[in-house]
Amino acid sequence: MSNIKIGILGYGNLGRGVELAISQNPDLELSAIFTRRAPSAIRALTSNVEVYNIKEVLNFKDRIDVMILCGGSSTDLISQSPAFASHFNIVDSFDTHARITEHFGSVNNSALETSHSALISAGWDPGLFSINRLFSEAILTTGISYTFWGKGVSQGHSDALRRIEGVSNAIQYTVPVEAAVDEVRRGTHPTYTAREMHTRECFVSLKPDADEQKVYSEIVNMPNYFSDYNTIVHFVSDDELAQHHTAMPHGGFVQRSGKTGANEENNHIYEFSLKLDSNPEFTANVLVCYARAVYRLASEGIYGAKTVLEIPPCYLSAQPIEVLRAELL
Repeated sequence: MSNIKIGILGYGNLGRGVELAISQNPDLELSAIFTRRAPSAIRALTSNVEVYNIKEVLNFKDRIDVMILCGGSSTDLISQSPAFASHFNIVDSFDTHARITEHFGSVNNSALETSHSALISAGWDPGLFSINRLFSEAILTTGISYTFWGKGVSQGHSDALRRIEGVSNAIQYTVPVEAAVDEVRRGTHPTYTAREMHTRECFVSLKPDADEQKVYSEIVNMPNYFSDYNTIVHFVSDDELAQHHTAMPHGGFVQRSGKTGANEENNHIYEFSLKLDSNPEFTANVLVCYARAVYRLASEGIYGAKTVLEIPPCYLSAQPIEVLRAELL
């Protein structure tokens, strides 16, 4: 059986992570990398694979089984995913929760019209956390669910900061409110707003002619990203960002605090957690295993868009189901 041929569209931190992940999966083969930058300025990390300008991507329609889209959600994926689902089977990591239904609809239409398979919003949240929210709520039907992120670097929020006019570079840390975390883990079933659960801390360097107050206002009022949270903005130099803010840790947990019994006298806590040294590399590994699933869907003629909630777990693994049954059950 031949390897699954993968293309990478976008070669930032996530794209490089996808390349590394492919090198750890013997049934996958990296066919090409596509970038908006000058291809001659980019060297692949693990292979001699060719790098092409994004304008050449349609020349590869019959040479790539699954295209993994590695752009940002705020400006790239919202348009790229439906566009490329007309030509390729795709996987993306679209993570603007408030727009997922809209994004799903546009990608689904494109993929169905051209008989392609697509998986949107893969990663760890949305993604693995979404699956565990479903499991916990289906199992503990009486209870309250919580999701805490961080402390760590949010790629999507950092990318949204960097797209603001006047911003030279930026990084955003999502910081859980410790008092809220402690109360949730005590099983007291508290209710919180988004603002009461997390703080968003931004480190931003500006271009020489930037209006600091205008940039600040645009950050704290940005819908879907910062307007619903207590947001702290530090204006720093490019050098300080380079010296102190290059690591990309992240993580968090999903918890369901539930009750069972005739009088709801028994308490249960379902918790799924992650602690990540590299947010983009872990996210990339999730994208890669879902690329395998998308390839299988396309091979079976199952077209249109899907989410992680709709993919059989066995489709993620390179192992046949007979081996999975014997080793994992």
